[in-house]
Amino acid sequence: MKKNILILCIITLFSSCNHTYKDGDTCDMSISELQDKIKGGWAGQTIGCTYGGHTEFQYNGTIINDYVPIPWTQGYIKWWYDNAPGLYDDVYMDLTFVSVIDKLGLDAPIDSFAVKFANSPYPLWHANQAARYNILNGIMPPSSGYWKNNPHADDIDYQIEADFAGLMSPCMPNYASEISNKVGHIMNYGNGWYGGVFIGAMYSLAFVSDDVNEIVKEALKTIPTQSTFYKCISDVIKWKKKYPTDWKATWFEVERKWTADISCPDGVYKPFNIDAMVNSAYVVIGLLYGNGDFAKTIDIATRCGQDSDCNPASAAGILGVMIGYDAIPDYWKTNLKEVENTAFVYTNISLQDVYKMSLKHALWSIQRNRGSVTDDSVRIVYQTPHPVKYEQSFENLRPIERNKISNMSLKDSTCSVAFNGVGFVLYSPNITCNDDKYTAEIEVYVDGKILETVSLPMNFTVRKHEMCWNYDLSKGNHTLTFVWKNPQKDIECRLTEILIYDNI
Repeated sequence: MKKNILILCIITLFSSCNHTYKDGDTCDMSISELQDKIKGGWAGQTIGCTYGGHTEFQYNGTIINDYVPIPWTQGYIKWWYDNAPGLYDDVYMDLTFVSVIDKLGLDAPIDSFAVKFANSPYPLWHANQAARYNILNGIMPPSSGYWKNNPHADDIDYQIEADFAGLMSPCMPNYASEISNKVGHIMNYGNGWYGGVFIGAMYSLAFVSDDVNEIVKEALKTIPTQSTFYKCISDVIKWKKKYPTDWKATWFEVERKWTADISCPDGVYKPFNIDAMVNSAYVVIGLLYGNGDFAKTIDIATRCGQDSDCNPASAAGILGVMIGYDAIPDYWKTNLKEVENTAFVYTNISLQDVYKMSLKHALWSIQRNRGSVTDDSVRIVYQTPHPVKYEQSFENLRPIERNKISNMSLKDSTCSVAFNGVGFVLYSPNITCNDDKYTAEIEVYVDGKILETVSLPMNFTVRKHEMCWNYDLSKGNHTLTFVWKNPQKDIECRLTEILIYDNI
C-alpha cells in the first residue's frame, strides 16, 4: 500500500510540473516564487550581457570558434560597471520604460514613454536614434518607428528592450504583446517589432514552463505566420530536429537562408547584421541547444556572433525566469552580487530596485487580467498566445547599389547626385566643425521638388545617423540636390555614401 501511494505521489508531481495550460486556466504561485523568477530574469539578462560584452559585433557573419576564450573572472561584472557601463544599454533602456510604469501605472500614455525615451541622456543607435530624432522633431509613435520614417525599423532595438514587458506579464503573453504594441512601436515596425513581441512572450511563458522547446514554440504563436520572422524561427525549430546536437549546422542554415539584410543602412552589402529576425534566431539557437543549462545557453548564443552581448542577455534572461534566481549557479551570481545595489549608468535604479519594481508591476498586471493577489500568493489567469497584427517593412524593395560619393562637398552651398531607382538612403555627411552648438541646415530636393529640410546638430546624441531617405519614388532616373542654408567659414560639409533601392 505504501509503495502504491509513493508511486501515485510521484506521478502527480511529474504531471503538475508538465501541465499543459489552456486559455483561462489558473496558475497558482507563491509571491516568493514569483519574485525569484523575476529576479532570475533581470539577473540572467545582466550576466548574459556581460559574458558576451567584449565580443559584440566583433564576429559578423562568422561563429566564435570553440578555441576562442570568453573570459569570466572574479569581479568581471563590476569591471564593466566601472569602466564601460554603456555595455548595459539593453538593461538601462528597459529601465526607462519600467520607471514610467512605476510613476504613471499600467495606463501610462504612449507619449510619456516616448518623451522620457527621447529626452534621456544616454546615446542611442539605429532604430532608437532615428526614433529619438523623429520624436524631438514632432513625429510621435507609432509614426516614429514606421519604416518609411525610420530606415532601421527592422533592427534589434526593441527586441533587446522588451524584457520588462514579459517580466511584468507572468503567464500572460498576450498582455506582454499589448505592452509591446504600445512601447515597441516607438522605435520599430514589422520584424523589428516582432523581435520584441517574441522575446516578451518567451519571458512570459517561462514563468509557467520548464521546457525551453515548449517556451520557444508557444511564444512563436504571437507572431503572424505569413511574416518572414515567423518563417525564420520556424526554420530554426525544424533544423534543431534535423541537427539535434550540432548548433553550428543550424547556424549555417540560418546564414545561408536568412541573413541578407536589405534594410539597415549600416548592414546592407556588409557582413554586419543587426536585424531583429536573425539575432532572434541566435537567441533561439542558444535556448534550444543549451537545453536548460545556463552556461551552455549563454555560450552558444554568444558564439553565434553579431549582437553577441544582447543575444545571450535575452537567452539568459528567459532561462533565468524559467529556473529562478536561486537556481542560477553561484559561478555566475558571485560576480553579480557585487553590483546588485549599484545603479545602472544613466539611471538611479539598481538590480535590487528593479527586482522590487517588476514584482509590483507584475502584481498590478495579474489583477488587471482577472487574476488575484494575496499576502503570500497569486492566482494568474493563463493566456494562450495569439498572433499580433501583421506588418511588413521594406516590402517589394531590394538594394541595388551602395556608392561612395567622391569629392562631393557642399563648400559652394549646392551640389547634386543622380541615380536610377525607386528609393534611396543618403548616409550622414562628414561635417568638420569645432562649434558643438552649430546645427547644419540642408534643404534636400528630389527632381527639383523639396523633400525636407534636414537639421544636423553637432551633438551626436540628438542627430540622426542618415541624412535623408525616401522609398516612394517612381521607377527611373532621379536627381538629388542639396542646398546648405547656413554655411560658415571654416566649416566643411562633405557627402559620403548613397544606398539605392529598386523594386523586386
